[in-house]
Amino acid sequence: MLRRFWLFFAQAVTVLLALMFIIATLKPQWLQRQGQFGKQLAEPIVALREVAPGIGSGSNAQNSYADAAQKAMPAVVNVFSSKDGSLPPDPRAKDPLFRYFFGDKNKKQHEQPAANLGSGVIVSSEGYILTNQHVVDGADQIEIALADGRTTNAKVIGVDPETDLAVLKVNMTNLPTITLGRMDQTRVGDVVLAIGNPFGVGQTVTMGIVSALGRNHLGINTFENFIQTDAPINPGNSGGALVDVNGNLLGINTAIYSRSGGSLGIGFAIPVSTARSVLESIITTGTVTRGWIGVEPQDVTPEIAESFGLDQKSGAIVAGVLKGGPADKAGIKPGDILVSVNGQDITDTTRLLNVIAQIKPGTDAKVHLVRKNKEMDLNVMIGKRPPPPKQPSDEGDDDDGG
Repeated sequence: MLRRFWLFFAQAVTVLLALMFIIATLKPQWLQRQGQFGKQLAEPIVALREVAPGIGSGSNAQNSYADAAQKAMPAVVNVFSSKDGSLPPDPRAKDPLFRYFFGDKNKKQHEQPAANLGSGVIVSSEGYILTNQHVVDGADQIEIALADGRTTNAKVIGVDPETDLAVLKVNMTNLPTITLGRMDQTRVGDVVLAIGNPFGVGQTVTMGIVSALGRNHLGINTFENFIQTDAPINPGNSGGALVDVNGNLLGINTAIYSRSGGSLGIGFAIPVSTARSVLESIITTGTVTRGWIGVEPQDVTPEIAESFGLDQKSGAIVAGVLKGGPADKAGIKPGDILVSVNGQDITDTTRLLNVIAQIKPGTDAKVHLVRKNKEMDLNVMIGKRPPPPKQPSDEGDDDDGG
């Protein structure tokens, strides 16, 4: 009897397993219904966990930079500059038949004033505005448009072509101002916002990071110490603000590297430390005064060191000395390698220009140099750096520096 029961049980289990195998092979969805019911209960919880980091009203700085933008945007203005001048002549104007049909219209076209577009930053409640020198260069009239819709004319207080900065002033009340940040707390990788008026579309905020600090040897300005960023900067952004995540000013957007005229993720801003120094100097004296010694320096490259048989692998080699200048009077000669000035190491020509420029004219500076592989010290009376020669501007040229 017991043997018959186990035989029946074994046959039933065998039939059940065979049935499950057939169902799993031919109708697997039948076996998944119960599992699907369990998943339907769990899916909303999983979805909420994935969406939750993106949900927010801007209170979390990692999710939104609206607070920083709202703090800085009112102080960023649009700058419209114009100058009397003719547009480039149409080559067809020499054709008598063309002049017969289009002569009057072509003449009116040539009489249209050239216009330029950029941005600026209000840095003082007294109406002082920082922008780029190339935005207002040669302008006969400058108009400022505030974010709140107000417009007014602006006056150029002073310009500094060697850093491409300009200071404007407007006579208005209740002006919003921006807070100046600190470069010593800025690091590569910090999130930054670029605010300006690209292509004239209106005030725009873009986001990126600080890609590099202390960029130089770019050939943009005489004195270069740029903040590099991948925050999109386009024509019209020149003179606008580069701010940190707290809305504090870190730099003045100045130039972009581009093959097409648009942003490729490499933009440059003048650091706020330089902008503050130029601003204070222009407001106080109307100009920027820098030190100067009258030499033509070149970087000491490995090739130059090898060709001259130099042991010195860094510094600035003197290629020429201005006759009667401070360096000439102090005894500096072509071929000398300037190693340090007042104890500050000179690694290249950019470093030399920056160190000399910061020394007040009329004071003595101790210059350590190498002459024919022999070290020596000379005292140089720092002179006043002469203004750069004025470059002819192209009439009707649009903002070319971001």
